[in-house]
Amino acid sequence: MSEPDYRFTLANERTFLAWTRTSLGLVAAALFVLHLIERDLVSLLLAFLLLLSAAGGDVLAGYDACRAALVASHPRAADASLLACSSAGGGLRIAVLGNEPLVTAEAGRRVALSSGGHVVAVASVAGDADPAADVLAATPDVVLLTGGTDGGNTRALVDGAAAIARAGWTGPVVVAGNVSAHAEVAAVLAGVPHVLAPNVVPRIGVLAPDGARAAVREVFVSHVIGGKRLTSPARRRELEALVRGATPDVVLRGVEVLAEEVGDVVVVDVGGATTDVHAVVEVDPEQSGLAREVVATTRAGRTVEGDLGMRWSAVTTVERLDPDELAPKAYDRLAAAARRRTDDPAHLPVDDADLDDDEALARAALSQALRRHAGRARVVLGADGRVVERSGRDLRTVDLVVGSGGVLRHGRPGVADRVLAPALGPDAAARAGGGWQLPEHPRVVVDHDYVLAAVGLLADAHPAAARALARGLVTGATGIR
Repeated sequence: MSEPDYRFTLANERTFLAWTRTSLGLVAAALFVLHLIERDLVSLLLAFLLLLSAAGGDVLAGYDACRAALVASHPRAADASLLACSSAGGGLRIAVLGNEPLVTAEAGRRVALSSGGHVVAVASVAGDADPAADVLAATPDVVLLTGGTDGGNTRALVDGAAAIARAGWTGPVVVAGNVSAHAEVAAVLAGVPHVLAPNVVPRIGVLAPDGARAAVREVFVSHVIGGKRLTSPARRRELEALVRGATPDVVLRGVEVLAEEVGDVVVVDVGGATTDVHAVVEVDPEQSGLAREVVATTRAGRTVEGDLGMRWSAVTTVERLDPDELAPKAYDRLAAAARRRTDDPAHLPVDDADLDDDEALARAALSQALRRHAGRARVVLGADGRVVERSGRDLRTVDLVVGSGGVLRHGRPGVADRVLAPALGPDAAARAGGGWQLPEHPRVVVDHDYVLAAVGLLADAHPAAARALARGLVTGATGIR
C-alpha cells in the first residue's frame, strides 16, 4: 500500500475534528489473528477504517463496504472479529458536578478526561449558585456526579443528584461519589438512567478513577453510541456491540500497555482543533508524600488543550506563546500564518515555506501542551518542613515520548527532530523559564500507523498481541540528548 498523501491526511483530520458542523466518525480496527504454528507467534493484520458520514448517514453501511473490500483481498476477514472505538458526533461530552471545586469537582474533571471525554462543564454544589443549570447548559452526553468520601456525610452527593433531577435532566448519569449515599441517590434518580460506580475520591488524597472510567465506558456505548443515530434502528444493537469505548479512552489504555513494556510514556497528539497529551508515569511515593496536593496524581492521565491546534485553534496557539519564545519577526510571521489557517481551516501547504509554518505551529502547540501537562515543581519550606509545590505531572524521567498527528505522521523527513525535539530535554525547560517537569532524556518515536488505538482495543481480549504490537511501535525510536 502506498503512503497516504500528506494533504489527504490533514483533510481527514479536519473532517474528523469538525464535528460541530458536519461529521460523525467511527474508527474501527479489523483484527485478523493468524496463528503461525511453526513460530508459535500471533501475527496481526490491522486495517484501520475511518468511516465518516454526514449527519443522518449510516456508519455501518460504510463499514459493510470497507469490510467487503477487505474480504476480497483477505478472505479470512469474513470470519474475523471486530473491535472498534468511536468518537461519534465529535466524541463524548462530559459535564462534572461535584460537591466543591478543589477536591471532588477537580477529581471528577481528571477522571472525565482519562475516560476519553471532552469536559464541557465543571460545577460544584457548594461553589455555584445554580450548578445543575450550568451543567445542562453545556449540553453534555453524560453527567459525572461526584461528592464526599466513603463513609462521610451523604448530603453532598444526594443534593447533587436532587439538583440534576429538579433541572429536568433525562440523560445518563454516572454516580462516582460517597458509596454510603448510593441507595439515597438511586432513589432520587429513579426516573433518570444512571450507573452507580466506586467513589473517585474514597478518601482525601486518593484518586481512584478505574471504576468510574469503566462506568463511563458502559454509558458511552449503551446511551451515547446508541443515541447518536449513526445507523438504522434495526442495526443499533449491532453497532453498540462493535464499539468498545470512546477513542481517547481506548488510546489511553493502549498507552498503559505500552508503558508496561517500555516504562513511563507520554503521547502528544497535535490536531486541528486540540492538542491532547496522554501520560502513564509511575508516581514516586517519596515525592508524592512531600507534594502539596489535595487530589492525588494517578499513574495514567490525559489533558486536552482546546486552544492549541493547527487550524481552528491556530491563532490562540500563537497568542498563548511567551513573547520571548520567538523573535519579533518570527512571531509576526507565525501569527499571520495562524490567521490564514483559522480563517480557512481547509488550507493545505503549497510549498516548503508553508510547510515550515505548519511545523512551527505544531512545535508551538506541542511544547505548550507538554508544559501544561507537566507543570512546574519547586521546593518550599512550610510548617511541616520541606514541601514540593507541584502544578502538574512530573515527566522528567519519562522513558519514551510518542508523537502523533498528521503533521508528524506524514511530514517531511526529519519532522520529529524539528517539532518534537525542541520541546524536550533540560534545555527546553530552561528556555521556558526553568522549573518545568519536562521529559529530560527520552527516546522519541512517531506513531505513523496509529497503532495505539489498536493496542487499547486488543488489551483485554488479546493481551499478548497488544503487547507485541506496542513493542513494535518502539522500533526505530531515537534519543534526545
